[in-house]
Amino acid sequence: MKPEVIKILDDLLKRFEDLMPIKEPLLEAFHCLDECYRQGGKVLICGNGGSAADSEHIAGELMKGFMLKRPLPQEEFDRIKAAFPDDEKATLMAKNLQGALPAIPLVNHTSLTSAVSNDTSADMIYAQQVYGYGKPGDVLLVISTSGTAANITNAVIVAKAFGLKSIGLTGGTGGDLPVLCDITLIAPAVETYRIQEYHLPIYHTLCAMLEREWF
Repeated sequence: MKPEVIKILDDLLKRFEDLMPIKEPLLEAFHCLDECYRQGGKVLICGNGGSAADSEHIAGELMKGFMLKRPLPQEEFDRIKAAFPDDEKATLMAKNLQGALPAIPLVNHTSLTSAVSNDTSADMIYAQQVYGYGKPGDVLLVISTSGTAANITNAVIVAKAFGLKSIGLTGGTGGDLPVLCDITLIAPAVETYRIQEYHLPIYHTLCAMLEREWF
């Protein structure tokens, strides 16, 4: 782990001293995600309500530049140049593409999720996608302020059955997630909106740490 990565975590804990109890789980979550990417894996993300919005937010930070510009390596630029005989087009493509850490939010596939809800059960909308997208070595990141939402816990159970690691982002007592997930990050709050207020700096820190490590 690069020293700059540790500094990002230290900065979080200086600003939010009450997150100090989850320092070790945060490091574990970073290593889990980093290992996933080193093995060529991807991250699947899901949540309900405001946590669904957070799921998309996280994917946005991972899939393109967040705090860094993430220019393409020369070898990838050369591949684009080989695919386009027009040098100007190749240069423009390479300039606009950014390094990505693969992440898929499972919250916005309307036709699929409504079909699952109608044909089987609404509690299976994320579990079905984990089964379809997930491969051993991938990571499922679930966000639930209560830690008890059935569609979230079902997704974690499927992830465990098929060789995915799971990280839970929650609050209060953690609900069912501390038992089900490999790693659980519990915000020190009880009210839903206060838990969500902690979730933002927590996942921003994880995204920034990964970006600094990789780019």
